[in-house]
Amino acid sequence: MSEIPVIDLSKAPGERAAWDRPGWVVYLWAVCELLFVTNAWQISSSLRIRVLRAFGAEIGDGVVFRPRTRVKFPWKLHIGDRSWIGEGVWFHNQDHIWVANDVVISQETFLTTGSHAHRRDMALVTRPIHIEAGAWVTSRCVVVGGTRIGRSALIRPLSLIDGRSVPAGEVWGGNPLAFVGERFARSTS
Repeated sequence: MSEIPVIDLSKAPGERAAWDRPGWVVYLWAVCELLFVTNAWQISSSLRIRVLRAFGAEIGDGVVFRPRTRVKFPWKLHIGDRSWIGEGVWFHNQDHIWVANDVVISQETFLTTGSHAHRRDMALVTRPIHIEAGAWVTSRCVVVGGTRIGRSALIRPLSLIDGRSVPAGEVWGGNPLAFVGERFARSTS
């Protein structure tokens, strides 16, 4: 067993590699996130969105942003018009997350763009997430970096979307992720 290496984590590159902002901005965001975004009180969605936009998030019109959500770096979050972000959704976005128009991301879903170079030095490795118009990521899913969810695709509850592309209009689910069927009946005429 002694021939299996152990990475000395005290020498691992730090998390600040993903900040893209001065430390004071990141810490100020942490306070504002706690008070206005993660806060479980039923304060208005529009107040959450105004605070996120003040820190650089691009959020379209008519978006609903429910309580207990978390956003690691708002300046790396892009959400189109009329999308719904459910209670407890966590955008752990060390890279950009692109959510198009009319997307639903349901309760307790975790989206993470970061991982680590686990065979080398545990340095941060990031890949963006893209969720196309009309998609629905249902409750308690995990979406990892490199994922692209196609137009009007549906992801079933408790699924792991592992960095692959999910085709438009299809239903996928599970862990491992598997095709379930078509979301909408196809016309035969």
